[in-house]
Amino acid sequence: MALTDVEILFVEDDPIFRHVVADFLQGQGAKVHLAHDGKEGIALFSDTTFDIVIADLGLPGLGGLPMLRQMQDINPAVPSIVISANDVMADVVEALRIGASDYLTKPVADLFIIEQAIIQAMLTAATPMNVSGQTHLHEMNELSYLELTDNLQLLEQNAQAAKSVQQQLFPASHILYPKAVIDYSLFKNNDVSAYFIDSTMVGDSHLVMYMAHFDPEDNSAAFGCVLLKSFINQKLKLFRNGLSTTLIEPDKMLGYLNKRMVRSGLHILTDIIYVCVDLQQYTVSVAQAGNGLRCYLRHDNHLMPLVLPSALPLGDVNWHQSGVQRRTLLIDEKLCIGTYHQQHKQQLLDNRFTGLVYQTDINAGGFMQLSCH
Repeated sequence: MALTDVEILFVEDDPIFRHVVADFLQGQGAKVHLAHDGKEGIALFSDTTFDIVIADLGLPGLGGLPMLRQMQDINPAVPSIVISANDVMADVVEALRIGASDYLTKPVADLFIIEQAIIQAMLTAATPMNVSGQTHLHEMNELSYLELTDNLQLLEQNAQAAKSVQQQLFPASHILYPKAVIDYSLFKNNDVSAYFIDSTMVGDSHLVMYMAHFDPEDNSAAFGCVLLKSFINQKLKLFRNGLSTTLIEPDKMLGYLNKRMVRSGLHILTDIIYVCVDLQQYTVSVAQAGNGLRCYLRHDNHLMPLVLPSALPLGDVNWHQSGVQRRTLLIDEKLCIGTYHQQHKQQLLDNRFTGLVYQTDINAGGFMQLSCH
């Protein structure tokens, strides 16, 4: 393994990104110690000797920069890599000034980039060493490149790993928000679901929800889920810091997601319907990419399809900006996203919300429903 027995302190507040990166680095042989904020990072750094620190600059409480300054005072010999989720280059420049070896921008589409940054940082930070030590580090660098293709194939072939990663991303079947409720059912016929749903509050007055379908429908769909959620989490962090409103603008959000999916190099095409709800005005904005999903307005036991502009799926280099449908939800009107199968529509009308289930006697896919109150 390229990182065998390398002691890494990883300080990251995003639990999904923290888990995915830690699992990857441990798979490469590293020993990874985790902290969720700057205070916890300092405590671990003070008690343990690390080979390298990886830190998000946008940490809650004690931020990434103050934490790195304290670490420099404790042990300036330990190299660090910073991860920035925004375009504030002043923070990145300051991190490099106080001793960081490298910086990465989130979301990190290819985890092997992190491995390469670690190896390069260790090469750069190494004090004059004997020839055998230098040779060992250069061998690690070359080995990581040789392992790249094999490891990617292993991730794609390991259904259990893909299943485990994906299951952690799905929410409960019933999600209660301050002024809304989300219910859903998704059916999978294999270990990994090619369909994904999620929702989140954005500030006090907006709710975003989306349903996605990934092609190809294999283990790579699990990593598509990770990427999609990571991209959205980064825009959520920017919104909370007052730096971006893209998350509540569906057309701009799909443009951003397409750019990131194309740059990921994973060759995953994604059908998605993305909705933003203003919970004060009860207005909804809906955008679509691809044609594999349908958005409905529900009145009791009737589903009325929303007419949305046709668009290519995300990840297609020829994708163009999506149009948006805007409307006000009427009293007792519900918004639904789902697949076309009649059996899914019937289960929706029967209010059968089960979350994610493995079921071979029903087509893969499903539906989600927003109810305001």
